[in-house]
Amino acid sequence: MSDNEENRRAEEHLRPEEVADAEGTVRKDEPAAGAPEQRLTGRQRLAAGLWPPRVTRAQLIVALLLFGLGLGLAIQVRSTSDNSALRGARQEDLVRILDELDDRTQRLEDEKQRLDSQRTELENSSDQAEEARKQTQEKERQLGILAGTVAAHGPGITLTINDPGGAIKPDMLLDAIQELRAAGAEAIQINGVRVVANTFFAGEPGDIKVDGRKVKSPYRFEVIGKPQDLEPALNIPGGVVQTLEKEQATVHVERAEDIVVDALRRAERPDYAQSSSQ
Repeated sequence: MSDNEENRRAEEHLRPEEVADAEGTVRKDEPAAGAPEQRLTGRQRLAAGLWPPRVTRAQLIVALLLFGLGLGLAIQVRSTSDNSALRGARQEDLVRILDELDDRTQRLEDEKQRLDSQRTELENSSDQAEEARKQTQEKERQLGILAGTVAAHGPGITLTINDPGGAIKPDMLLDAIQELRAAGAEAIQINGVRVVANTFFAGEPGDIKVDGRKVKSPYRFEVIGKPQDLEPALNIPGGVVQTLEKEQATVHVERAEDIVVDALRRAERPDYAQSSSQ
């Protein structure tokens, strides 16, 4: 059989789009110009629509804003979690804090009952004028203790803060006062200065003034109140004692059966406020 005959038969077995060139290599015919394009399947059309992605400017801005918002929320949640004062607190510390809250609630309930009893005594007393006078004197004494115009004594604690490096700031001493008040302190004095409702702290570390009077380390707080409430309030995790110790100060808290607070404040007449009672 001749070579021409063999080539002819081989070409008959090829698909229509495949032809053999002069050297016998099989190749695919390219579609002729003007021929209709091959129709795409559904999967091919879906892939062509998804890639490459077409992102508008508005979509890009929205995506960036959502990313920034999510990042900010994540940072805030983590910061709040890391800075929690009770994070990693021992079980006994948590129990002590709960007990302190229960004690505060009980003190408020006791005060309410005491006031109810006074009202009942006034209503039932045969000599209401005398009973009112006694209660007025007792109330005056209590207000005098709170205002710092009379001396007081009773159970409580002494808080001594030694600051050899002069790192303690005025606001740290104020935080201690606020914590003691929240724990039920009834009378406080610092280095001979009576602490009252309008007491203020000023100055710089090592040069602190209480109500304009300079006080130096060691700072000695004499506090009247329930020792079982006052001492734990200072020692809670992340509380006053830990904060002061971070500044290399030494803190000593001691309970006592009888604390004397005898620094007095002069009673001041208000310039503008007047009694609203008739």
